[in-house]
Amino acid sequence: MNHSAPQTIREVPKTGVIFVMAEARARGYGAAEVPTWCNLGQGQPEAGPLPDAPPRIHDLKIDIDDHEYAPVPGLWPLRESVAHLYNELFRRGLPSKYTAENVAISGGGRASLTRLAAAVGRVNLGHFLPDYTAYEELLDLFRVFHPIPIPLDPHQGYAYSREKLREEILGKGLSVLLLSNPCNPTGKTLRDEELSDWIGIARALDCTMVFDEFYGSYVWDRPGTDTQPAMVSAATCVEDVNKDPVILMNGLTKCWRYPGWRVSWTVGPKSVIEAVGSAGSFLDGGANRPLQRAALDIVTPKHLIQETQALQAIFRRKRTEMLERLERLGVTLGGRPGGTFYAWGDLSRLPPPLDNGMGFFRAALDHQVIVVPGEFFDINPGHRRPGRASRFRNFARFSFGPDLEVVKEGLRRLETLVHEVENT
Repeated sequence: MNHSAPQTIREVPKTGVIFVMAEARARGYGAAEVPTWCNLGQGQPEAGPLPDAPPRIHDLKIDIDDHEYAPVPGLWPLRESVAHLYNELFRRGLPSKYTAENVAISGGGRASLTRLAAAVGRVNLGHFLPDYTAYEELLDLFRVFHPIPIPLDPHQGYAYSREKLREEILGKGLSVLLLSNPCNPTGKTLRDEELSDWIGIARALDCTMVFDEFYGSYVWDRPGTDTQPAMVSAATCVEDVNKDPVILMNGLTKCWRYPGWRVSWTVGPKSVIEAVGSAGSFLDGGANRPLQRAALDIVTPKHLIQETQALQAIFRRKRTEMLERLERLGVTLGGRPGGTFYAWGDLSRLPPPLDNGMGFFRAALDHQVIVVPGEFFDINPGHRRPGRASRFRNFARFSFGPDLEVVKEGLRRLETLVHEVENT
């Protein structure tokens, strides 16, 4: 039987994590009769109860109105709640405040990004390397703007000075800059004076900065306080919420640990929100109405603070476990990640074929462990750069998103793998 697609349908590539999971499933991942796998490639946090965290939601009450479509920009009460959250946590003492008109609700992070991409005009859009794998197809799908890659140097800790940033914006005529902060996969985190400097440059040069802040509660390189744990958001550096060219994206996926809800938001100037709302009217029609209503109970400063304190206590232990054991294994981390729940490891010191991401990935599958090869984060929209001779072919991303016992077992199996290869 011929299962090929009609000639009118192009072959749509899988994003990095989707490719990885498809390969794992071909080896038996997810099958009931196969022993437990350790998914150190997963892009979601453990979603079960955590000590001292708010109770998990188990039941949803569906109002009679929830059977109707939700407004494309989202339910007004939830938009108000998101605005209040940012004002309370990140904008205390600042005169300019977000309102519901500065917020649009979407059906997940990719939907937020797709709406924004559809609203961007004929401009040059800068993006960093490495960064989130899903940006690759997204930046190629809408042919109106031109994606411009900005390589970051692993030997400089993926840092980028304000001088170089200014030169890049001016030299390449960038009108939009897209980045994840904290960065997936490196964990590099812009914050405090550095973050303020970047936004000052955006303001001065009228370059719109889009901050993907889905890992904003997973911050490890600074202490919090008893009343507010360490979190990061560019909202702290915005002067005028309707004039500064700053767009923020977040949602329930990572910081609330409800990835299956697919509820996200875009925060920015009113003009931007109007544009992404219009894009949503023809792209997706709006987010799930019952889940938006249920989110009203948890999109509060109190809930997020308690949740963040609980997840940081658990994830910090997992982070320490993973970083220490990967370093003993011979994986070079090049600085400990300041954010996210990933370790970005250089495999060059390991014996072949484990010294490159794809070789390590395929060998790990034999031990029922999943990781993500680093080359997938070398995003290449439209494959304008030839081949896959990626600067990150010797890297892999390791996730400590699963629970601690899975992380420990996965690392034990990887130790076994490396020792087997070393002794052959």
